[in-house]
Amino acid sequence: MIRRSSARLAAAPLALLLAGCTTLFPSPPPQPPTAQGIAAQQEAAIDTLLARMTVERKVAQLVMPDILTITPEDVRRYRFGTILNGGNSGPGNNDKAPAPEWLKLADTMWEASTAPMEDGGPVIPLLWATDAVHGHSNVPGATIFPHNIALGAAGDEDLVRRIGRATAAEIAVTGIDWTFAPTIAVARDDRWGRTYESYGEDALFVGRLGAAMVEGLQGRPGTPEFLAQDRVIATAKHFFGDGGTNGVDQGNARGTMPALKAIHATPYYPAFAADVQTVMASFSSINGEKMHGSKPLLTDLLRGEMGFKGLTVGDWNGHGQVPGCTNTDCPQALMAGLDVFMAPEEWKGLHERLVAQVNAGTVPQARLDEAVRRVLRLKSAAALFDRPKPSARLLGGKFDLIGSADHRAIAREAVRKSLVLLKNDGVLPVRAGATVLVAGTAADNIAQQSGGWSITWQGGGALTNTDFPGATSIQAGIAAALAHGGGRAILAPDGHTSERPDAAIVVFGEEPYAEFSGDRKDFAFQDDAALATMRRLRAQGIPVVAVFLSGRPLWVNRFLAEADAFVAAWLPGSEGAGIADVLIGGPNREVRHDFTGRLPFSWPARCDADAGNGSDGFPLFRRGEGYGYAAPPPAGRTFDAACALLDRQDQERTLFARGSTSGLTLSVQDASGTAPLPNGIGQGPAGTFSVRGVDRHAQEDSRQLAWTGPASLMLKASNATGQDLLIDYAIDVAPAGPVRFGSSLDLTETLVVAAGKGWRQMRLPAPCLGRSPWTLRAEAPVTFRISAMRSVPARTEQQGCAGTF
Repeated sequence: MIRRSSARLAAAPLALLLAGCTTLFPSPPPQPPTAQGIAAQQEAAIDTLLARMTVERKVAQLVMPDILTITPEDVRRYRFGTILNGGNSGPGNNDKAPAPEWLKLADTMWEASTAPMEDGGPVIPLLWATDAVHGHSNVPGATIFPHNIALGAAGDEDLVRRIGRATAAEIAVTGIDWTFAPTIAVARDDRWGRTYESYGEDALFVGRLGAAMVEGLQGRPGTPEFLAQDRVIATAKHFFGDGGTNGVDQGNARGTMPALKAIHATPYYPAFAADVQTVMASFSSINGEKMHGSKPLLTDLLRGEMGFKGLTVGDWNGHGQVPGCTNTDCPQALMAGLDVFMAPEEWKGLHERLVAQVNAGTVPQARLDEAVRRVLRLKSAAALFDRPKPSARLLGGKFDLIGSADHRAIAREAVRKSLVLLKNDGVLPVRAGATVLVAGTAADNIAQQSGGWSITWQGGGALTNTDFPGATSIQAGIAAALAHGGGRAILAPDGHTSERPDAAIVVFGEEPYAEFSGDRKDFAFQDDAALATMRRLRAQGIPVVAVFLSGRPLWVNRFLAEADAFVAAWLPGSEGAGIADVLIGGPNREVRHDFTGRLPFSWPARCDADAGNGSDGFPLFRRGEGYGYAAPPPAGRTFDAACALLDRQDQERTLFARGSTSGLTLSVQDASGTAPLPNGIGQGPAGTFSVRGVDRHAQEDSRQLAWTGPASLMLKASNATGQDLLIDYAIDVAPAGPVRFGSSLDLTETLVVAAGKGWRQMRLPAPCLGRSPWTLRAEAPVTFRISAMRSVPARTEQQGCAGTF
C-alpha cells in the first residue's frame, strides 16, 4: 500500500525552489494522483535513498537487534532499520516496566535513528517490533485477550477484528510500530507447544480469522484507516508448515508439496488479500530443508507462486540454524529470500560479516538493494517518514487506553464466547444466591489463566496477580457475580472448608509455557491434587463444576468422569469475569449468557501419543462440537479413565527438557531461608545461589546453576522413585569445593573430570538417590549448565554410590 511519504520525499526539493513564487495565470484544477503515479513516485524516492546509502547503512536496515543488547548510541552509529523487544526484554532490562518507560525508550531510539548523519547521508527512521500476540501483553496493565485457540472456539471474525484494533491502539500508545502477529499456523498435533497460538485445525477457518486479525491490526486496505497512526504493522507467521511438525517445535514437516501447501499455505492467501505487510519465516523445516535457507520456499513459493510483495523477516536467530550458517554468518538466508535477520544478541558480528560479504561479491549488490528496498517500502507504507517522534503521535502517551474499560469489555466478551461446555448434568448455571466453594490452584491465578507470552516470554512462574494491574481472576469474577445476586464465594485452593457449600467450582489446568517449552510427548494431563479435590467433594454430595485451563485439548477423562459439569476455558487472559458471566445465572438460575463456543480442534479420546486431532478416527469430541443451556450435552455419558501412561511406574519420565521444568518443583535453601524457583529461574535469599535460562540448541532451553557460597537446590519430582536419573550437563571450570547430590552421591570428581569438555551425561543410580525431593548442594563456587533431566528404569546391575557418574 503506497502512502504520501514517498511523494513528499520526491517533491520536497521542487517545493523549496518554488517557495514564494506568484502564479500569474490560473492553473487547471489538480487531478487526484493515480495508484500507478504514487507507486512511481515511491520507487523514485527509494531509488534516491538507495543511491545515497553506503553498504554499511544498507546492511544495518536488514539487521534487527533486541533492545536489551543495544544502546541509543549504537542506533545512532549503525542506523538499524528495525529493532525488537523479545518476550523477556523491557526498557532498562525490566520486563515489568510500566507503559511510560516503553514510550520513553521509543522516543529515545527514534531520536537516535533520526539524528542528522555526520556524512550527510539520508536519515531513515527505525521501526520497533514486538510480540503482541494476545494484546500488548508485555506491558503491565495492558488488556490481555484470550489466546488464539480461544478465539478459534469463539469463531467470531468481527470480534477478532475488534481485538486487533484494540491491541493496535495499546501498542501505539507506547510508540511501537509493528507486532509479530497473527500466527496463522494450522496445528495438526496438539502436543506442539504453540498449539494455543493456532486458531484451529482447519486451514480455511484459520485463514478467515487470521485475515480478520490482520485487518484489525492494520486497518482495512484501501481505506484511510489502513496503517493510520492508531494501527500497527502486522505479521503473518510462521511461513510455512510450523503446525505440521508432529508436535515438535522447530521440527520438520514431511509430505508432498501439494499436500503440505493445501493445509499450511492456505491461510496465507486471505492474509495477503488483507494486505498483510510482513511474513515471518518459520524455524521449522519442510522435508528436511530449513525454511530460513530455502529459496524454493521463501522466493519461488512465497513470492513467485503465492504473489507476496511485502517484507520477510526471520525468527530469533533462525538463520543460524541453516546448515553451514552461524548466528553471525549466513549469506544463504539473504540469498534464499529473507529480507531482515532477527539477530537479537549477535547483531554486531552479523553486520560485520554481511558488509564484508557484499564487498566481496558473495552477496550481490542487487540482492542487497532488493531487500533494503522492501524495508523502505514498508516504512513508506507506514508513513514513517512523515511521523513525529512516538510521544507526539496520535495515541502516543494516552496511557488511559492501556487496559481501558472498552478494551477490557471486548476481552470479557471474547472470554464468554470462547467457553466450550462439554458436560453438564444439571449443575449449571449456578444460582446467583448460592454459596460456592472456588477451589484449585488456578482459581485466583491471573498468570496461569493468561498463559505464555504474558508479561514474560514463558509467563507464569514468579508472576503474581499484582503484576497484572486492572485484571480480574476467575475467582474474583465468580465472587462478584455471586455477591450481586446475594450469594457468596469461598476461596479454598485445596478444596478444604469448614462450611458446606451448595456447589464447588474447581479451576485447574496447564501451567504457562511458550514455544518448545510446551511440547509434550503425550496427551495425558495430570493434576493429582485437583482430581483428589473433585473426588472428595463429589463423595460428599457436593456438585462439582470443572473449569479446565489449557492451551490445547488434552486427555482429561478422569476429570470428566468426576465432574458434574466440565468447561474448556482455554487461556482466557486478564478478564476472568467472563467465565462467571456464563457459569453464574440469575437468582432463580436464569441464564445470563449461554455457551456459544465450539471446539476448534478435536479432543483426544486416548492419552497416548498416537491420538489427537482425530488421527485415531474416533476422537472423544469432534471439531465443532460444544453444548449449551439451550442445547445441552447428552446425558449419562461415561468416560474411560484407563491410561497406562499414568498408571505405569517403570516408564521414562522427562523432568526437565527444552526449557520446561514441568516435571520438577524447584526451590533453593541457603543461610537466609528458602525460596521457590518458578520455571527453574531465580536466586536464593542470601544470594549465594542463582539459576537462569541459557541457550544450548534454542533460546533459554537450558539452565545455568551458579553457587558463590553454601546453598542447596531442592528438586521435587513426582513418580520418579526407584528410577535412575539422567542429567545432560556441561561445566567449564572445575568446582572449588565439594558438590553433593543427596546424602549418598559425591559429584565432585565427576565435575572435575568433565570440566572444559563440553556437554556430557551423568547417570545417577536409583539406590543412591532415595525418595524425592532431592538436594543438590555446593559449599564453594561452582557453575555448570543443565539441558535435560530424565528419570529412567533402573539398571539391573548398579555401579554403587562412589566414583564418577
